[in-house]
Amino acid sequence: MKVVIHRALVESQLDAPKHLARRVHDEYFDSRVQEFAPQTLWSLSNAFTSAFKDLDAIPQCKATAKLASFLELATTGLS
Repeated sequence: MKVVIHRALVESQLDAPKHLARRVHDEYFDSRVQEFAPQTLWSLSNAFTSAFKDLDAIPQCKATAKLASFLELATTGLS
């Protein structure tokens, strides 16, 4: 899933600030929340939305609204 985080934030395939990459990575790979510890697509989505909470309201809404479709496309064919 590192590649998905990279595509989203470093390659700007998701309309979200690049500086969130480290936070998303940490939330996904080193989650403090036990329910998110299994590294699933659901926990990846939660890692993104947790990081989005650092944004102002409008950018947060825009990024969150585009997340599901991005994850669907980005994870198609990944095992």
